[in-house]
Amino acid sequence: MQPMPSALETPRLRLRPRDGRDAGWNLALLAERPLGRAAGGLEEERERLDAQRAAFDERGFGLYTVELAETGEPVGYCGLVVGRATAAQPELAYELLRGHVGSGYATEAAAAVADAAFDAGFPVVWATVATWNAPSFGVLRKLGFAPTRRAGFDGGYVFVWLRRRAPRRRHRTLP
Repeated sequence: MQPMPSALETPRLRLRPRDGRDAGWNLALLAERPLGRAAGGLEEERERLDAQRAAFDERGFGLYTVELAETGEPVGYCGLVVGRATAAQPELAYELLRGHVGSGYATEAAAAVADAAFDAGFPVVWATVATWNAPSFGVLRKLGFAPTRRAGFDGGYVFVWLRRRAPRRRHRTLP
């Protein structure tokens, strides 16, 4: 497999690997989560995100900051993680700031990441979604992900595993 690109673009979005520059808005995103997350301070978050960037460079994939193409405003993140999957068949992860949910940005960013993953040679991309998260199921359904099984994780929440296989490449037979 080849490394994922260092940048992706869609008609409305730019995606670049996350790093310490994203600490401020990422702390705001973490504070919006229903269960919250015990976040440290700004410097701790910068270090964590810089470590994510180093892991992206080392592994060849990771999380991207999703920015509006016109303004550069960050709206969330999207990318591939090992998560509950494996490095050979990674998991798609995405999350948007609340003010940008419902805009189609998650679908647009996730489609760009999944397409780039298949172009890089990943045969399968997984996703796990908590059963209460209907919007994420909608995003994944639009992208062709199909449920495969249920499992309990993280404080008793039930997660559904979804999978999308790389599209079959059609080859012409030469005479």
